[in-house]
Amino acid sequence: MYPAEIVMPMKEELTEQGFVELLSPEEVDTQMSKKGTTLVVINSVCGCSAGTARPGVLMAVNNSEKKPDFLTTAFAGFDIDSVKKVREYLMPYPPSSPSIALFKDGQLVHFIERHQIEGRPAQMIAHNLIAAFEQYC
Repeated sequence: MYPAEIVMPMKEELTEQGFVELLSPEEVDTQMSKKGTTLVVINSVCGCSAGTARPGVLMAVNNSEKKPDFLTTAFAGFDIDSVKKVREYLMPYPPSSPSIALFKDGQLVHFIERHQIEGRPAQMIAHNLIAAFEQYC
């Protein structure tokens, strides 16, 4: 598990922009039972999170006319139980962090895995998400 002093600033990059943390398996289940669209960012300490994933997600949310009903996040390597629970909803995809998932009525409709984040600019991730928001939100 990562130390809190390393993780907290990375969490705050999203929570200060309105993302709600999923801190327990029960919170994940409750969120997934809600009607509407839920964006889940599996945050992480890796460089591609800071360089493209978090900035891309924020760019998409701030520049899209259509937005998910709920913005949520859980931190890999820190929010262990909640990330494990989110990953159950992501099956059959293997564990991936960072990653970005869009759910509609609890069903996965769009997923960006780590290998689709690494080496790509934040703008490309934002465009990918905005297209998903347009289609599903």
